[in-house]
Formats: sequence, structure tokens, C-alpha cells
Amino acid sequence: MKQDILTEIIANKRFEVDRQKTIYSLRELEDMMQDHMPQIRSMKQSIAASSSGIIAEFKRRSPSKGWIHRDANPVDIIPYYALNGASALSILTDEVFFGGTLSDIRNVRQEVNIPILRKEFIIDEYQVYQSRAIEADAILLIAAALSMKKCDELIQLAHQLGLEVLLELHDESEIPYASLGADMIGINNRNLGSFHTDSEHSFDIVKKLPQESFLISESGLKDAETIVRLREVGYKGFLMGEAFMKESNPPLALKQLIQEITTKK
Repeated sequence: MKQDILTEIIANKRFEVDRQKTIYSLRELEDMMQDHMPQIRSMKQSIAASSSGIIAEFKRRSPSKGWIHRDANPVDIIPYYALNGASALSILTDEVFFGGTLSDIRNVRQEVNIPILRKEFIIDEYQVYQSRAIEADAILLIAAALSMKKCDELIQLAHQLGLEVLLELHDESEIPYASLGADMIGINNRNLGSFHTDSEHSFDIVKKLPQESFLISESGLKDAETIVRLREVGYKGFLMGEAFMKESNPPLALKQLIQEITTKK
């Protein structure tokens, strides 16, 4: 997405969070969590134990492509992602730009036993508590949307609540964020200035990242060959949404890709 689109999304998100706070206060969210605090499923461990490392994403639209699967129902797709071999799930909850809702997580949480990543533009502590209250297992933090100080604060809060953190980096200037203690480091192959995606970006940046990083490649991944090559240079997980969601049967597309990965190993 273009930088001005990111700025627009963040501005809208601040307005949205302020509105949500008038519906459920932070205290009410904390009360919900006290009443029901299910055990967190480790996204990092699930990916590490997986033969494919695929994080299957549920996404109806994007700012760059518009509607991808407008009428998609999470109940019809997400449980079958899990059955067909996904190591974890990514669910977009931004409504304005991605067509998601908080209910997309709530409606499937009891249907799946693998970890759920809340894919969102998180800028406020309220959203971290909210993520725990809706029973996500991990949250996405985007370096380009946060100062290092704010990012550090949100990581620490997430860990206090038992959530794991996938920290998304876009370019070399953001590598210092990798020292903040996120559980996983995601490399987004989408250029923020042009919308263009190129999986080679993950290969180019990998040698510059801390060796102990648990690496996830995101965006623009389409084929088994690229995933096998990425595994060879150290990536453990592969977040894929559009490649599946553009198909009439996203879980079947996932199953076929995993079969191709297995044959190429």
C-alpha cells in the first residue's frame, strides 16, 4: 500500500479506536478477560512444528486490489484452512480498507484449534486488550506505523497478556525494531511506495537481520518453489492470503500448495 494510504489507514484507525472505547471501555474489556481467559496457542511453536509453515489468511479485500472475495464467510473457509494443513491463521479485522470485522475471529474461534493472528493496524493499548478479549493468540505490529518506543510498549503489554507478537518490517531502516523482543519477525514483500510485491525482497534482507530471528515472509507469495527456497535461507513461516482468497475454494488451494511443497522438498 502507498505511504499515503498507510497514513490514511492509521488516521481512520485512531478515529475507529476512539469510537470503540465509547462502546466498551478498557475496564469492561478487562472484566471480560477476567471472566474468560482461555489458554493461548503458540503461533511460533505451531509454525516451527509444521512441515509447510503456511499461515493461511482470511481477507475479503485490500486497498491495492479492491474486493478479492467479497461475500466470503469465515465459517465456510477458516475451519477448512485448519483441516487442510495451515500451521496458523491470519484474520483481517479492519473493516474500512480490508472488509473485516472483529466477529470474523469470534465466529470461528471455537471451530479451530490452531493459533489465530489478529491482522490489524494496532496503534493503541486498547486494541491489544481487545485482541485478548476476542481470543486471538497473536497480534501484528507494523514498524512503519509505530515509533520504536510505542512498538516496545505494545510488545511488552502483549506479552503481559499472554499474546505473541508478529512484528512486520518493510525495509532495512526498520531493522532496529527487531531488537525489541517480538516473538516473530515478518518481512513484508510489498513496497509501501508502489504497491508492488516482490518475494526477492525477503531474500535480499535476510542476511541483515539478527540470526536468532524467527522469520516470516509476507505478501506476494504464490508458488511452492519460492517457499522451498525461502525455507532454505532461514524463513519458518509464510503468510499467504490473496493466493488462496482469489480462488473459488481457498482451502482447496491451500491443500494443493502444501502438496506441491511436500513434493519439492
